[in-house]
Amino acid sequence: MAAASHNWTQKEILAIYNKPLMELLYEAATVHRLHHNPNTVQVSTLLSVKTGGCPEDCGYCPQAARYHTKIEGNDLMSVTQVKAQALRAKASGSSRVCMGAAWRNVKDGAEFDQVLEMVRTINKLDMEVCCTLGMLTENQAKRLAEAGLYAYNHNLDSSEDYYKEVISTRGFEDRLKTINNVRKTNVTVCSGGIIGMGETEDDRAGMLVALSTLNPQPESVPINALVAVKGTPLEDQKPVSIWEMVRMVATTRIVMPETQVRLSAGRTQMSQEGQALCFFAGANSIFAGDKLLTTPNPDVNEDMELFKLLGLTTQKPFIKKMQPETVEAEDSQFQDLGEKPKWSRPEHTIERNESAKEKAKSLK
Repeated sequence: MAAASHNWTQKEILAIYNKPLMELLYEAATVHRLHHNPNTVQVSTLLSVKTGGCPEDCGYCPQAARYHTKIEGNDLMSVTQVKAQALRAKASGSSRVCMGAAWRNVKDGAEFDQVLEMVRTINKLDMEVCCTLGMLTENQAKRLAEAGLYAYNHNLDSSEDYYKEVISTRGFEDRLKTINNVRKTNVTVCSGGIIGMGETEDDRAGMLVALSTLNPQPESVPINALVAVKGTPLEDQKPVSIWEMVRMVATTRIVMPETQVRLSAGRTQMSQEGQALCFFAGANSIFAGDKLLTTPNPDVNEDMELFKLLGLTTQKPFIKKMQPETVEAEDSQFQDLGEKPKWSRPEHTIERNESAKEKAKSLK
């Protein structure tokens, strides 16, 4: 079985992406079968534990406070609420719960302590726990690992070049720094991006270069199709075609053979046949549940019907890596340091982001 390569170039990845489709599908499916059970799909449930009010200006995100998107914000959920949702997800076939908070970065204090308790609680339910909380320090990553975190999600979103056309309030380098901090623990990395934001094929290849040249490569790579939300700067973007999604999934599978490729946002716009092609091309993970943070997602019963139709089974938890042990708060070796790291704020101007912000002001 060939090992993953960590020196892919943009030119090489573009050549794969643009192969004749049948040849691309055959190669991707072959690689997929060498490294994974082609009839097993890992199912995650994404839970927004703190919604809205984010200070970032990400052009795709309805949770940004500066845009008018009619998203109802909520304070941090309680541990009891999260446990109830996790049990519901487990009963419906999910092996992982991914908790998202609309934060720029993790801040030491009572709210982070509460998230750590959520991690402990879900891990004790024998489910994989993932968090996506923004940038975090090495000490914060170690505290999450101690609590029993299985994976940390921190998407690169796009290529380093196109990133500057979408976000001005944080730097691409900080994304890589956060991933590096996670790598100093036993927590796995989940990192991917979004297509359909107006980027070129070169940018798509550039994002895959950034991900595939990480060593080790991310254990999970979500491929999202932009869901254009009214009020965001990208509200007028046309949906990507299913063929673009299939090509992106297949290319990701070839350049990151051991990674779980997650078919993420945008599945509501895909037919069953389109999703089946993505699974054939190497996608072996999905998000289940009626929402992905704030955007629509297929009903879990629809997914289970599709799995039955295709002869797919759900992956059990802790197949790829052993279940982490949970260390209780009182026994923790890593304490709240009250850190205040200076994450970058490039603050260059993105015209469409500024226009959406001004429009939001006029509607208030």
